[in-house]
Amino acid sequence: MFQDLKLQAEYIKENFSNVQILDPIVGDNLIIYISPSQLIDFLKFLRDDQNLSFKTLLDVFGADMLGIRNPRFEVIYNLLSYKLNNRLTVKVAINEHEEIPSAVSVFSSAGWFEREAFDMYGIKFSNHPDLRRILTDYDFEGYPLRKDFPLTGYKEVRYDENLKKVVYEDVKLMQEFRNFDFEMPWEGVKKVVQKNDIK
Repeated sequence: MFQDLKLQAEYIKENFSNVQILDPIVGDNLIIYISPSQLIDFLKFLRDDQNLSFKTLLDVFGADMLGIRNPRFEVIYNLLSYKLNNRLTVKVAINEHEEIPSAVSVFSSAGWFEREAFDMYGIKFSNHPDLRRILTDYDFEGYPLRKDFPLTGYKEVRYDENLKKVVYEDVKLMQEFRNFDFEMPWEGVKKVVQKNDIK
C-alpha cells in the first residue's frame, strides 16, 4: 500500500497536517518542509511508524540560500526506509541566528553530521552533546561554506621555523584578486601593431 509515494504523502499529511510536501514528486523522493519546533516529533514519527519505518538517517547537511530566499539556511535530513525501499528528504528552514533542535536523541548518527553543519555553516543545534568544530581548526575564523565567506579566507596558516609552531596571520595577496570570465569567447588582438609603432 505505502509503496506509492502519493499514498505516503497523504498518510504523512494526515498525521502532521502543517507539513509542506513539495509537489510534484521528483525522482521517487518525497521532499517535506517542517518547522524547527516540530522536527524531533516528526523524525520520531517517521522512524517509529510501522507503515513508514524510516529507520536509517543517511545524512544531515546545511545549505546557504543567501540571495536566493529567506530564511537564509536550510538543514536537510535524508532518511531511508528498507521496508518501503525508498528515501525521504526532510528540510527545515532557519534564519542566521536561529537554533535548531539536535536529532541525536532520535538518530545517534546525527551527531557527526550536525557538527559538520555547525563547522561549515555556523548552524547551531540545541541539546547537542558535543557541538565543536570537526573539519577546521579550533581557532578557525568564520564558516567556510557560507556564501559570504571570502575565497581567500580571513587568516592564512604557515609553519614558523623560528617559533617551531604553526602561526596564523592575516591574508596577504601578492597581487590584487581578479575575477576571470571563462565564458567570454576569444576576441583576438584588439590593435594591430604597425611597423612604424616599433621603436
